[in-house]
Amino acid sequence: MNRRTLLGAAAGALALPAARPAAAQPLDRPVRIVVPFAPGGTSDILARLLAPALTQSFGQNVVVENRTGAGGNIGADLVAKSAPDGHTLLLIDVSTLATAPSLYTRLPFDLKRDLAPVTMLIYAPYILAVHPSVPARNAAELVAYAKANPNRVNVGHAGIGVGNHLTGLLLTQHWGADLTQVPYRGGAAALTAVAAGEAQMIINGATATAPFCKQGTLRPIAVTGPARLADFPDVPTFAELGWPAAQSGTWQGVLAQGGTAAPMVNRLATDLRAAMAVPATAERITALGAVNKVEGPASFRAWLDAEIEVWAGVVRANNIRLD
Repeated sequence: MNRRTLLGAAAGALALPAARPAAAQPLDRPVRIVVPFAPGGTSDILARLLAPALTQSFGQNVVVENRTGAGGNIGADLVAKSAPDGHTLLLIDVSTLATAPSLYTRLPFDLKRDLAPVTMLIYAPYILAVHPSVPARNAAELVAYAKANPNRVNVGHAGIGVGNHLTGLLLTQHWGADLTQVPYRGGAAALTAVAAGEAQMIINGATATAPFCKQGTLRPIAVTGPARLADFPDVPTFAELGWPAAQSGTWQGVLAQGGTAAPMVNRLATDLRAAMAVPATAERITALGAVNKVEGPASFRAWLDAEIEVWAGVVRANNIRLD
């Protein structure tokens, strides 16, 4: 899957489709990109990075709208109940979205019916980082400190049941340590809290977290993903450390209302692929520690279906249920 994804992304960047599907209805008014998290997080950064290029290709103004709450479900529900015409899009960490069907007892939308995958955009690994006041400079010291100080390490995360929360639970079990999980209204709020010393540890997307580490307000301890990050060559991967959830991270994608016609979905995917391939955008994404994962609707649908099953197992194992 990883090899196919990388090859698909590379091919897409080199050879964009020459024309949009002829049957697609025009975009005749401003397009909203709903980001269901607070400003400053990975989803928000990416949406605002893409908006200028999409404004050109759509021929309409593109407005980024933050609708926070319920681990992303408030914004997702807004899009699920919008008109199926391609003018309201959801840009979200889809690994978080994939937890919703198993996590919530009463979800206000049906993920498979009410939201149509358009395309994956990027993968950004998580950075596990701590506040400088934590007396641990590497993974071994952090685990030892956590074990010696049960429930004194507060872990800030983007909300109950989101990807970084579940990754933190898996780590807690693996370490055999008691950490206190503290939910915030999105990754940006969690980052701010940990940087201020309100909480002591965070597991969050590299796109938003790396600048804090470069500034010295956070200390990076480990990263997910297949390789160390170029900006932090001395920071090991979860896989090197033998930790679980080694391939977890933030997977950003775009979805439309579930009844959106296939020609419109394909047209949106084409324009998003082109926006992602703009050199300045591509360079910025790489600089933020992310990897282009644009593939299109079919591959995104298959990925999402598989992730729903994977995270359902994690949710069941930890007996997490939300109203």
